[in-house]
Amino acid sequence: MDPKTLRNVCGLFVTGVTVITTEEEGKPTGTTVNSFTSVSLDPPLVLFCLHKDSRLAPALARSRSFGVNFLAGRQERLAWAFAGRDPAALESAVHHTTETGVPVLGEALAFLACRLVNEYDGGDHTIYLGEVAELGGSRHGAEPLVFFRGSMGVLEEQLLGIHPILDG
Repeated sequence: MDPKTLRNVCGLFVTGVTVITTEEEGKPTGTTVNSFTSVSLDPPLVLFCLHKDSRLAPALARSRSFGVNFLAGRQERLAWAFAGRDPAALESAVHHTTETGVPVLGEALAFLACRLVNEYDGGDHTIYLGEVAELGGSRHGAEPLVFFRGSMGVLEEQLLGIHPILDG
């Protein structure tokens, strides 16, 4: 299997864009991730994946907690700033610390503050499973930032509330 072809085909699947945040030696840090999903409502579990060489992995191993920040369409520059090997400092973005001690972005659509439950091998990535301890947000009327074919942008048409989401 050619990795580039696989990446191109998987790039046809539209995802949301998140910034995963945590603390490292008392300093908030984060990285952009689009490999996020909700796993279970009871217990409340979510997962995301990071490349094994990710600069965030050592901080997650120490802190054992993380925030998932769902980005709004107007936050594309922020997403790209946290996507590189040398990201912008979290201090440069509006953020606060949750009651559970997790740094989260203040202008995101919503956030989940999670306790790291487990890590699983995922080839060249690590799969992080977390239990949601706190949540907040929802900026009504704001569009989500989405990732498609290697690019970020907003949805062209809002379909919120038109069709129910079926849980399979």
